[in-house]
Amino acid sequence: MKLLEGKTAIITGASRGIGRGIAQLFAQHGANVAFTYSSSVEAANQLETELNTLGIKAKGYKSNAASFTEAQQLADAVLEEFGSIDVLVNNAGITKDNLLMRLSEADFDTVIEVNLKSVFNMTKAVQRTMLKQRKGSIINMSSVVGVKGNAGQTNYAASKAGIIGFSKSVALELGSRNIRSNVIAPGFIETEMTDKLDAEIVKGWRQAIPLKRGGTPEDIANACVFLASDMSAYITGQTLNVDGGMLT
Repeated sequence: MKLLEGKTAIITGASRGIGRGIAQLFAQHGANVAFTYSSSVEAANQLETELNTLGIKAKGYKSNAASFTEAQQLADAVLEEFGSIDVLVNNAGITKDNLLMRLSEADFDTVIEVNLKSVFNMTKAVQRTMLKQRKGSIINMSSVVGVKGNAGQTNYAASKAGIIGFSKSVALELGSRNIRSNVIAPGFIETEMTDKLDAEIVKGWRQAIPLKRGGTPEDIANACVFLASDMSAYITGQTLNVDGGMLT
């Protein structure tokens, strides 16, 4: 059963990792996919080709979600190309970890701009279209770190906690127009980035998780499909921890 048949989704930061997994599963469920990337042109072209073989329409856009102007230009281009914007997945994000004592102002500002301001930029950019349609699902990617904090990640934790507060406020503002706003807070998700970490460290992290494994991009994508689909029509303003029980 294709849960997203006929819907058009924008997914930011989708050329690799979690974003790529979301784009792939959305396409498998019948969604037309517009996705953004910042620099990975080759990976983006491969993904676009792969998604289009699934019988849906897919297009990659080089766009910086941290730029208010570029976010608006992206939304306008997607609306012109696809005709509607039904789902927005704000997935773009970075880390610049350091202890507060050593954290530079630039590294704090950059993480807030890319992780949090991008969510404002993109939500603002699609709002008018969703209001006209009187429907829409906005899914914002936070983190368990945004829920509980983490030493050495004050900038990242602040950005991800901010996403939760922002999303709840949007849910209250736009609920009367049938526009939903929810958050997914991933735990330890194994991607090509975690493949570079020390094997013993990763093993220790897995053992600390009740389900005894790291998550996969598909685990996050499955939650996104649910929140993007009509199966979650009465859910808004919520944060779903997809973490194998890490925060339990």
